[in-house]
Amino acid sequence: MIGVNEPATIAWDESSSCIRFIDQTQLPETFSIVECRTVDRLATAIRRLEIRGAPALGVAGAFGVALAAVTCTKKDRMEFFSDIRRSSDLLASTRPTAINLSWGIRRVLTAMRGAVSVRECREIAVNEALTIAREDEACCRAIGDSGAALLPLTCTVLTHCNAGSLACTAWGTALGVVRSAIGQGKDIRVIACETRPLLQGSRLTAWELVRDKIDVTVVTDSMAAHLMRQGAIDTVIVGADRITRDAVFNKIGTYMHAVCARHHGIPFYVAAPLSTFDADHGEQDIIIEERARDEVATCGARTIVPDGVKVRNPAFDSTPMSLIAAIITEHGVLRPPIDMKGLNIHRPTT
Repeated sequence: MIGVNEPATIAWDESSSCIRFIDQTQLPETFSIVECRTVDRLATAIRRLEIRGAPALGVAGAFGVALAAVTCTKKDRMEFFSDIRRSSDLLASTRPTAINLSWGIRRVLTAMRGAVSVRECREIAVNEALTIAREDEACCRAIGDSGAALLPLTCTVLTHCNAGSLACTAWGTALGVVRSAIGQGKDIRVIACETRPLLQGSRLTAWELVRDKIDVTVVTDSMAAHLMRQGAIDTVIVGADRITRDAVFNKIGTYMHAVCARHHGIPFYVAAPLSTFDADHGEQDIIIEERARDEVATCGARTIVPDGVKVRNPAFDSTPMSLIAAIITEHGVLRPPIDMKGLNIHRPTT
């Protein structure tokens, strides 16, 4: 599995002080590792979804601050921090809906506060970013163990988008639950929605699972309700990009699956680390990222929407807490309504 016998989704190369990541836009045709040496290149990778997935974005944000610190040539501490701030703001602006990105950035910036020299700033930035990356895999495995207990001995899981190893440093959140359940000897099959328009389910989730020899079937997004009605799905597990007091924000299409699951009496679970929780905001406060027209209007080199026809392309939707059976975290299973202030979520500030 990724992160065990293969390179991590995203990692810090200490020998060359650069970021190495899997270019997810090339999958499944090509497995390509990119060496990223500038913050501008990292920002482009995040915008283009070469790096994607909430936990992976948190690690990318942390590594981005470390990269900015290592490559900054300013010797004056105030000028140095001014440059780091600009780089951090650039990275944070690339994916406004996903909260983990800004979380990872803020955590490294906060750790650097007490440094008395530019050299110490660099050392702290790299060490804190590496700590965040190590914590991510441990967090995903804890989520997997918590969620595995919710699944019966034989189970077919529907999932949407990609919340697996490629969305984290390793193991995954929603797919981490599947992996952990299989590790416990349970017979788990996965139905992966293709996830239009960028096909993260068919391209990425299926790619991961088939390499792990996990039974996976790809379906179009519009087939899910039909399969639920047929009794072909036992549970739905998805990831999350932000969890507010009253809603879960995840890849567009998630809300549709939650509504259908409720109608058919199927449990709908969200698997996410506490770093994805946003206790300070409600659903109406969050700006949903709108992406480019071409993502919907083209398929490869072919145009599939006539010129002049308008297209909507929100990257995410929000699912009310009332439709969610439980949120699976590294600290156990939480069932709505959730007292977020009681969770003691650590949210670094700068």
